[in-house]
Amino acid sequence: MIDHRTLRVALLGAGSVGAQVARLLIEHADELEERAGARLELAGIAVRNIDAQRDVELPRELFTTDASDLIVGSDIVIELMGGIEPARSYILEALQSGADVVTGNKALIATHGAEIFDTADQVGASVSYEAAVAGAIPIVRPLKDSLAGDIVTRIFGIVNGTTNYILDRMDKEGADFDAVLADAQALGYAEADPTADVEGHDAAQKAAILASLAFHTDVPLEKVHCEGITSIDAAAIDNAKKAGYVIKLLATCERLPGGDDISVRVYPALIGRDHPLASVHGGNNAVYVEAEAAGPLMFYGAGAGGVQTASAILGDVVSAARRHVAGGGGVGESARGVHQIAEIGRITTRYQITLDVVDEPGVLATVAGILAGGGVSIATFEQTETESGARLVIGTHRALEKSLRETVEQLGASDVVDGVVTVLRVEGE
Repeated sequence: MIDHRTLRVALLGAGSVGAQVARLLIEHADELEERAGARLELAGIAVRNIDAQRDVELPRELFTTDASDLIVGSDIVIELMGGIEPARSYILEALQSGADVVTGNKALIATHGAEIFDTADQVGASVSYEAAVAGAIPIVRPLKDSLAGDIVTRIFGIVNGTTNYILDRMDKEGADFDAVLADAQALGYAEADPTADVEGHDAAQKAAILASLAFHTDVPLEKVHCEGITSIDAAAIDNAKKAGYVIKLLATCERLPGGDDISVRVYPALIGRDHPLASVHGGNNAVYVEAEAAGPLMFYGAGAGGVQTASAILGDVVSAARRHVAGGGGVGESARGVHQIAEIGRITTRYQITLDVVDEPGVLATVAGILAGGGVSIATFEQTETESGARLVIGTHRALEKSLRETVEQLGASDVVDGVVTVLRVEGE
């Protein structure tokens, strides 16, 4: 057996993912050594509470509450603490000490990525974050490396397992949002406070990362348009079914016509039931990539889970170890583009508008007139009776978002409209 050098690996955090990473580093040490060309020695695990209960039994002597002391002298630092601070400070400390960093911290990369990558460039270290976007699914490295010579035109996908689980069950069972959310919380699919998931914030962080990679441009999180799924009810699911669609919370990143500006957005959208993303069920994730030369590509798999996400972390660790063995500086990020992030009003797509209206003669003509006046053309139309009036479900041809919004405001102010129930965009066409 070849006598390999030893690399010290520091682990910050031992939650569901961190504990599995530690277990795999210990149990698969020999196999990982052969793949990396170096012995990966788990030097220690920094945690807030050494005595906290964990899913995996790990040697107590590995634990410490002094992260800074552990970082010093380490070759690779794995950050799985989550949150912004102290994770940001520890990552910067690790980079400045000369260590490579592996992280799954989507919030940190989305908000402080530029600072972290600049620091890594200055010291010749590397930052890897495959697990930050879609759990076990390899999407960061394909965008960063495999498609680096291509022109990515569009990315859209399901990057939050909690919302996909909720919407999938609503679609299959006709259940209400609140009931399915409660089940998701009981099963551990959703947090006690599900805001980050159901309001789209988690997906928006991942969209910012995907867009930065795909378009080689720094995408600030505040530039990502974000809507959640709390307005989706059983009636919306039923209307989508009747029109041949399924509702998914989609993260969409695309070049606008002309190629200079990009749109980055997250919202619940209608997607045709024959589209590959429509068949993504439960808590799974999938990312659909369209590139000029490669064409359409789809990446599918588990978007969360301790051992699944640990797979992506260890892939990054092995790559970092190989760099140490080969020598040379880390490969920097390519966010050097000059694309502007466009306002949501500049996108063009089709829509499904659901209105509650009074049940009297002339209503349809009034609604059609308002839509026509706003430059919105009707493609499909369905009317059903309700206890207090009627409900209209209108499918449109492609329209500019700004024009559609202004038209919907006029509809809401009309005497014949009791309320705008939902406005959903159509994606994947």
